[in-house]
Amino acid sequence: MKFGLMFSNVIGHPDAAVHLAQTAESVGIESLWTVEHVVVPVGYESPYPYSPTGKMPGNEEAPIPDPLLWLAYVAAATEQIKLATGILILPQRHPFYVAKEVATLDQLSKGRAILGVGIGWLREEFEGLGIPFEERAERTEESCHALRSLWRKGHEPFEGKHYRWAPMESNPKPVQQPGVPIVVGGHVNGSARRAARVGDGYFPMALGTDDRLGELLQVMGDECARIGRDPSEIEVTTGVPVTDLDAVKRAQDLGVSRLVIAPPAFDPEGLRKGLEEFADKVIAKV
Repeated sequence: MKFGLMFSNVIGHPDAAVHLAQTAESVGIESLWTVEHVVVPVGYESPYPYSPTGKMPGNEEAPIPDPLLWLAYVAAATEQIKLATGILILPQRHPFYVAKEVATLDQLSKGRAILGVGIGWLREEFEGLGIPFEERAERTEESCHALRSLWRKGHEPFEGKHYRWAPMESNPKPVQQPGVPIVVGGHVNGSARRAARVGDGYFPMALGTDDRLGELLQVMGDECARIGRDPSEIEVTTGVPVTDLDAVKRAQDLGVSRLVIAPPAFDPEGLRKGLEEFADKVIAKV
């Protein structure tokens, strides 16, 4: 079992970000996962799907640093920890920019990038960007194909419903070939099927319930069977809270390879103590 740290980029102060990344790496955390909203519409009414209140943690003014810039910054201060978006709202970005930025991160980090992607939930954000909210799922799936095309060595045309171009050079290429791993995020059945079709990994939050996680993985497996893909090719990550070794064992039994936890604190000393305790009580015993 591997362990990651979610919401990493909410710690935006440069010294605190480096402290978090280096401390996580030193205790055996395998990966850092970042979140994204390019803007937060004031008074948004779209329901946040991961909270019973329907609102994101924090207020609308809470800073959310750009995930790729934040990861590039801490890449320079670390050596081994993997650098993941968890998630990047893919349909809000043109594949040209994502391919360039993520490949650059992979180059600068010597092959440590992971691209977690999602379709987004905040309708008002899409409206501000002028991107049709109803198209976000199909745009996401098409973008995954487009990114892999741009990351391959050489150049080739691309023809899709939303994106199309003649042969283009997109450089640098990622260190990881044939490309940076793409992890599909989401906790609904559509995301599970999407992971089967285009994902190297799947990251359902599952809202803390083993039964729901099992259902999602079954949906993913069924879609794999339909398209003739081996579901064991898809690495499963989840953000189900880890409180003890029994929780880790239950996740392993379901086929989960990585558990992502929230920072135990946001002040430097609390973060250090919390991660060291987690390493002693969980990581060291797995």
